[in-house]
Amino acid sequence: MFHKIIYNFLIGLEALWQNILRAILTSLGIVFGVASVIAMLAIGRGAQEEIISQMDALGVNNIIINPIVEQEEGEVEDENTKEDQPERFTPGLTLLDANSLHVLPYVEDVSPEIVIESTAMRNARKRSTKLVGVSNAHFLDPGFELLEGKTFQQDHQTFARPVCVIGYGVKTRFFPTDEPLGKQIKVGKHWLTVIGVMKPRNISRQVRNELGIRNYDLDIYTPIQTVLLRYVNRSLVTRTALNRARWEDDDEENKDAPKKNYHQLDRLILRVTDSRFMFTLADVAHRMLKRRHNYVVDFEIIVPELLLKQKQETTNMLNLVLGAIASISLLVGGIGIMNIMLASVLERIREIGLRLALGATQRDIILQFMSEAVTISLTGGVLGIILGVGFSLGIEALAGIDTIITSGSVLLSFVVAVTIGLVFGIYPAVQAAKQDPVVSLRSGG
Repeated sequence: MFHKIIYNFLIGLEALWQNILRAILTSLGIVFGVASVIAMLAIGRGAQEEIISQMDALGVNNIIINPIVEQEEGEVEDENTKEDQPERFTPGLTLLDANSLHVLPYVEDVSPEIVIESTAMRNARKRSTKLVGVSNAHFLDPGFELLEGKTFQQDHQTFARPVCVIGYGVKTRFFPTDEPLGKQIKVGKHWLTVIGVMKPRNISRQVRNELGIRNYDLDIYTPIQTVLLRYVNRSLVTRTALNRARWEDDDEENKDAPKKNYHQLDRLILRVTDSRFMFTLADVAHRMLKRRHNYVVDFEIIVPELLLKQKQETTNMLNLVLGAIASISLLVGGIGIMNIMLASVLERIREIGLRLALGATQRDIILQFMSEAVTISLTGGVLGIILGVGFSLGIEALAGIDTIITSGSVLLSFVVAVTIGLVFGIYPAVQAAKQDPVVSLRSGG
């Protein structure tokens, strides 16, 4: 039986070789169909990996609260119009807000941040950096893990000690050969003692630009109390600030100038234990802060998980549409195979009759024509895989879009191509096997 299958398969190959140009043209539909499917799946996989990296960068279960300097007034209970109301005072985003949000259920930690543009110096090396005042809750995020050393102790925070934890990029630039722990680095006008080094965060430039996040590897972290006491505390009302405000109010030219940042904090991060309540907690936090800020909405609340999930759903839908469009090429290729095989049956009707007259069975004829169809789709599938990989690499190089080719997508495309050859080759093969030998020999004569 096996030898009979091989024999019919070789007859089919011989018939294809005699019409090699037609076979190649027939397989082009399969070639481009498989290539398109592989390229589309590679683009989709790359987009999904990018979204996952973005979620890791922002935190899976985080709620981010950012301050707004140009604030808006929220709704109040009285019926006065906005024009009739005097400008209301707001303290801005402060540590007191962070403490008040701790009472919310399912909120594991509240991490306040103050970010200061500064300059780091050591051993004749100097570069701009960001000094970030944080609490120990900042280091509980899986993305902010220590490589060596330790985080802030209780006395570091209580007494505003001049200590810091440096990013991995700071270590490589200022301590290329030295052990940084216990050494000092000058940040701004103060010397800080290094007590820890962060693990590197491999976030691509594209992801940083798209999400508007900084390069964490170049940050220097210090206790938030250290920043407030030794560097800047924007919530304090000083004589200089009052004089500046009076001067700006009296100067007509500065009426439309951007307002000075009065927020004590630059960001608040709520780490939630159950993602099911993310949207509800964000709404409750918004209401609490609006009341604490005298109904002045000088903050915005961002839920990265919801935004990124919406983007993921949009990406999945787009990938589905692109995959469906690419699959049409495979369908067209299968129809082309059926068309050519039906034409081949009509052209070779005398050959079919002769084989049947010499003792070939209908199964032999079916195997012969099925082998031709499968060979065309098989060859097209292999060439399509090569072309699809080339398309994916070309798209990544020329368009800057990340593409990830998986073995699953290659196998799926190949199996679909062979299946199409089988499905669309069955009907022509059956039609060939049904030919009457006498009629076929007479027609071919």
